[in-house]
Amino acid sequence: MNVLLISANQLNEPYPVYPLGLDYVAGALADRHRVRILDLNQTASMTDLETAIRDSVPDVVGISLRNADNTDVSQPVGFMAGYTELVQTIRRATAAPVVLGGSGFTIFPTETMEALQADYGIMGEGERLPLLLDALSRDDDPAAVEGVVVRGRPAKTPSPWPSATLRRFDPHGDHLDYYLKTGGILNLQTKRGCPFRCVYCTYPHIEGHRMRLLDPPSIARTAVKLQDAGARYLFVTDSAFNADPAHSIEVARALRKAGLTIPWGAFFAPTAPPPDYFRIMADCGLSHVEFGTESLSNPVLAAYGKPFNRKAVLDAHRMAREAGLHTAHYLLFGGPGETGRTLTETLDHVERLERCVVFMFCGMRIYPHTRLYDLAVAQGQIRAGQNLISPVFYRSPDIDATRIMETIHARSRGRINWVVGAGSPETTTITARMYRKGYSGPLWEYLCR
Repeated sequence: MNVLLISANQLNEPYPVYPLGLDYVAGALADRHRVRILDLNQTASMTDLETAIRDSVPDVVGISLRNADNTDVSQPVGFMAGYTELVQTIRRATAAPVVLGGSGFTIFPTETMEALQADYGIMGEGERLPLLLDALSRDDDPAAVEGVVVRGRPAKTPSPWPSATLRRFDPHGDHLDYYLKTGGILNLQTKRGCPFRCVYCTYPHIEGHRMRLLDPPSIARTAVKLQDAGARYLFVTDSAFNADPAHSIEVARALRKAGLTIPWGAFFAPTAPPPDYFRIMADCGLSHVEFGTESLSNPVLAAYGKPFNRKAVLDAHRMAREAGLHTAHYLLFGGPGETGRTLTETLDHVERLERCVVFMFCGMRIYPHTRLYDLAVAQGQIRAGQNLISPVFYRSPDIDATRIMETIHARSRGRINWVVGAGSPETTTITARMYRKGYSGPLWEYLCR
């Protein structure tokens, strides 16, 4: 079959995210199907997209939905209207069935199927698409394929994909040029699944709790392919690169051995690292550490279900800085356990963090299949079964969001390395200007103070 895969994500703050998942879907399809990837970031208009779809003559169109919205309570932006326009454009261009997938779809399968009037969907990992195509070619019941959703029928969460994964990166793909010209950032995946049990997180629902580690030499070969294609920076997309410290060290050493010379970064849990962990990482080319810290108050960290405490955060920060790494922390205020005292406690300790950037957000997006959802139902903040595709944010009963934001803004005044919310339009403009001038990577290191 001719399979057209479309990346629908156009959220480019803080920087564009290459559609890694579609490379894996293409890898699963490549031996028996012809695959083309289109990216809305590369498409000037829906008219141009309609022309490209007609030219592709697809037998099936797959759409990757990364997010339902931007998850920012202070500057909320929903994406469903844009997705609806996309599906309508596809319907004008072809009679081929439309298949939805991606993390955004997996969280809201029934709601998204109804809103977009798609034919089929795939929950979880997209490697199941060939199984759906096989069922269609045999006139079998598509809903009998694990993970496949048919409109009007119940959606059942699949087990994690049990077989091998194969990334098919095309260095000549139509969609690649946009990312090389806008920051030069491409990405890597080193494992799937997350063992942590953070109260708000959807990763375990999407990928499962059990970690499935990818082969370090294979990861390194892919990294070099990305470098050879023109990437100037790589970002590891794992929920936490160091969730398995030994494996992450193997990956880092494999990158160095394979000849990777461009810098790379990753998201880390600020757990107590093994001795010399960050020095090893730095020696292997790691340049940026992004910590999912969320709070510096121990009661809040416990309520959030975090596998670390404040001391571990401070130790991890110190070790990363001593290794010469650019360091950032992400904080999430207003969740379970937040009070005026814990807010002050966190901000007091943030002031003591040296040479880093701190990204501050207020309000936890409530997602189904999370402990936060259950808590919000128990507290009467949402109804059981409520449609949450339009974002609803958890509010701590002990401190209101207005007071949180007023306090954060007051404490952050004059600190350019404290970024509140998604950042200002001015920040977006400056970032775009720096990319046009040839800067690469995430750029937040220029705010470090």
